[in-house]
Amino acid sequence: MVPADIAVTGLGLVTPAGPTPEANWSALCRGRSLAAADPELAGLPVDFSCRVPPFDIEAELGRGRTRRLDRFSHLALAAARRAVADAGLDARTWDGERVGVVLGVGSNSLHTYVKEFCHLGAGTPDRVSPLALPRSVPNMAAGEVAIDLAAGGPNFTTSSACASGATALGVARDLLRSGACDIVLAGGSESARSRMTATCFHRMRALSRRRDRPAEASRPFDADRDGFVLGEGAAVLVLERYAGARARGVRPRALLRGYGATSDAHHPVAPRPDGGGAARALTAALRDAGCGPADIGHVNAHGTATRQGDAAEAAALTRVFGGDPPPVTAPKSVIGHALGAAGAIEAAYTVLSLEHQLIPPTANFRFQDGDHKLDIVAGVPRRVTMTAAITCSFGFGGQNAVLLFTAP
Repeated sequence: MVPADIAVTGLGLVTPAGPTPEANWSALCRGRSLAAADPELAGLPVDFSCRVPPFDIEAELGRGRTRRLDRFSHLALAAARRAVADAGLDARTWDGERVGVVLGVGSNSLHTYVKEFCHLGAGTPDRVSPLALPRSVPNMAAGEVAIDLAAGGPNFTTSSACASGATALGVARDLLRSGACDIVLAGGSESARSRMTATCFHRMRALSRRRDRPAEASRPFDADRDGFVLGEGAAVLVLERYAGARARGVRPRALLRGYGATSDAHHPVAPRPDGGGAARALTAALRDAGCGPADIGHVNAHGTATRQGDAAEAAALTRVFGGDPPPVTAPKSVIGHALGAAGAIEAAYTVLSLEHQLIPPTANFRFQDGDHKLDIVAGVPRRVTMTAAITCSFGFGGQNAVLLFTAP
């Protein structure tokens, strides 16, 4: 253990699997999809999603703030508050100027813009809300978290499509290593359940069309996969230097030891078929952590259940780990795809896997196709002994981000 090691001391999760790490872990280990018909998407060709269960956000944030903010900011604030409490920290007493916030958000809020554009289309611009911009631009989740928790350090948003949440954690780690902050609240937030988002992804043929069996729709790495299921959620991890955490008497949940980021430089939406860019990110994360492929006991895969995406990821894992890669799980099969928040949510899940020494199953997985055979955990959780695990996140534009966590 060296002072530069970055400790994860708190987790905050608000996802379709629940509002706590315990609820999320329980749902993951059951290995059943949470997809269901979504009234907000009624009448569209794809009318189902994975939704965050109802919780009293007004009681948590107050009526005024709740009405002023969009859903992705609601989720971010709830997750950040939970993470700070889990870390044993108190925003009323910390040195806020040494606390940073870095959150990943994949896009601005289409929930708000669709409504406001309707006013313009109807020729009534005077009905456009003056809050339309400040409630919906991507950086407002991080900004609102900083306001709420008096975090006066560096504050910004990473936007690398579906890798955004993972990128945020990598950037936060660098802020701590550089000495710019003592604590960083890092993660991601997104609600992908807008009618425009659903329509756009449907038109791209990226979504599963199993509207008659939504709970069987998301099938990462399965031969019969046909696309992902929209989701939503937020995850915030409290990161601090290991020495600082120990000085205040806290045992970290895990250590963030490695980060690798690359670009496919290939295509706007399709991954490089040979997995070359993703493989370079995996190798960079291993090198950064001082680990070899044999040290990794578990892979939390990006696993969107798209034909091209899963094939490219399998190719990347085979490139790096050879013919016997570590056991793989794909949580999007359970909670859907939260886009910009997915990487942060799955980073939290990787921490929980290390804590429990258990790998949750991939829902709806039956058998693989193609030349790249992975060890997909399915059916029931798998008990393992591991000291290190990685989580992969990839996005439009060829964005690749890989995080490596170790037990403390």
